[in-house]
This record gives sequence, C-alpha cells and structure tokens, in this order.
Amino acid sequence: MIPVVHHPDYVAEAPAGSRYRWGKNGLVRDLLRERTDIDWHDGMAMPRAWIEAVHDPDYVAEVIEVRVPPHKERRIGFPVTPPMALRAVAVPGGTYAAARVAMERGYAANTAGGSHHALAETGAGYCVFNDLAIAAYRVVEEDAGARVLVIDVDVHQGDGTASLLAGREDLATYSIHAEKNFPVRKAQSTLDIGLPDGVGDDEYLTTLAATLVPLIDSFGPTLLLYQAGVDPFAGDRLGRLALSEAGLVERDRWMGGLARARGLPIASALGGGYGDLMEVSHRHVASIVAVAQGTGLVPPA
Repeated sequence: MIPVVHHPDYVAEAPAGSRYRWGKNGLVRDLLRERTDIDWHDGMAMPRAWIEAVHDPDYVAEVIEVRVPPHKERRIGFPVTPPMALRAVAVPGGTYAAARVAMERGYAANTAGGSHHALAETGAGYCVFNDLAIAAYRVVEEDAGARVLVIDVDVHQGDGTASLLAGREDLATYSIHAEKNFPVRKAQSTLDIGLPDGVGDDEYLTTLAATLVPLIDSFGPTLLLYQAGVDPFAGDRLGRLALSEAGLVERDRWMGGLARARGLPIASALGGGYGDLMEVSHRHVASIVAVAQGTGLVPPA
C-alpha cells in the first residue's frame, strides 16, 4: 500500500468553462482513488506558529487575513482569495504529515506541495508558503538529532527553499534544474546542478546519480523531502529539459530505491507540471507510484 496524504482544502474550483471541475490536486486525488493500493491519510492545517518559524509574521498575517498586497500577488502569480489562504495553510501541514508517515512506513506522498519559490516575506512563482522549508524546520526542531535533506528535481531551481534553510547544519538542499529557466536570480543551495537546455534521460539520470549520492553520503540525512516536479518532461509548457515520461518514472523509481538502500524515509510533494491538466496529473500519479515501487512498498509494474 502507498501512504498518501490529502486535505480537502487543496482543491480549488477551476475557472468557469474548464473541462474539469477540479484543478490539478483534485485530479491527482481522483486518479489515485481509482487505484486499490492507496492508504489515505488526512492532512492538517499547519499551526500558524510553525509557518512563522520560517516566514515573516507580517506576511503570514497578510495571507491568513486575505490582505496580500497587489505587488506580492503579482509576484505569486494569482490573487490570494479565502480558499487560496486556506490551501496555503493546509499544504505545509500535508507535507509535514507525509514526513511523519514516511518515518513510520518508509515513504509517503502529499497530493500537493513543493512550493519551493516562496520566500520569507513573500510568495513567488505560484507558491504562497514554502511547505518544504516549514516541514523540514519542524522535523529538526521536534526530533533531536534529525537531519533533513530537501531534494528538488523540479525544472526550476528551489530558490526559496535554499534561501529559507541556509545556514543550518541540520538542513541541506539539493536542486537539479534547467539553468536558464525561472528564477533568473538563483539562490545558493547546498548543492546546485544547473543543466543546459534540452538535456534528456540518459544525461539527466547519470548527472543526478553522480551528484546526489555523494551529498547524501557526506551530509548523513535522517529524512529526505522530495520535491518531485514532473516539469523536466520534454513537452512541459514551462520546462526547458527533455525527459521522456519513461525517464521521469525511472528517475522517481531510482530515488525511491536510493532511499531504501540507505535506509532513509522519503516523503514527496508534487512540485511543478504545466500543460493539459489531465496529462500532468497522470504524470504526478506515475511519480508517486514510481517512488513507492523503488522503496519496495508496491511491486514494479
């Protein structure tokens, strides 16, 4: 069985005229509901104090009280309405809940999250609060001796996560991304791998293994948080890399296998994927299943 965390506040109404009532998170949920090997777990709203441990309290208040100024909404990329404010609080709680379940089961997935562009005083790039940073910070504060590595394979650099978690010996960040893609100004992760446009399956997977494995061995994490963006796909609307769907699956199965080989729990968040909502949602579901296969929770297809 694959442990999956979901919260109803993840799902916002799609725009009028859309073919589907629900956005990507609802479609991912519905596709997973068609499977018989999903062990559902309820998400939770992240307590405000834990969000404020990472984000500026004034910005947290702006979001929760639905009064985000226009210049910050422009940077986020959409208006922060009451449903979006509820979603912003629920998503970090889901990533944290997935981390806790993963510590017991080896792997768990959140059906949202990966909001890696959100910074201390503002959101950015479709991200309001940085669920990865919030969950990582909470785990190391609660668990003596915990060390969390955030692994970000989204096609865009995890600049917000790198910025928010910098300077701590018990937190580390890894980002492999298209160097010429958003954001223009990159932050400094513990390790950044910027790839040229058009990199395909073989070069990507070889580079990932050659750079990530030494970091894991040197840092010694006790938990992996996996931003499993599917936007390195060749046909992604906002990507600049050229992975095939089979390459994405191989990436995620390998990641789960690496965690299993090192005896490390791994919790995943969706991350980015842009284009036809149903096609993107299928890629996210394939990602969740592939990581679970790598960890041994379900057999390979």
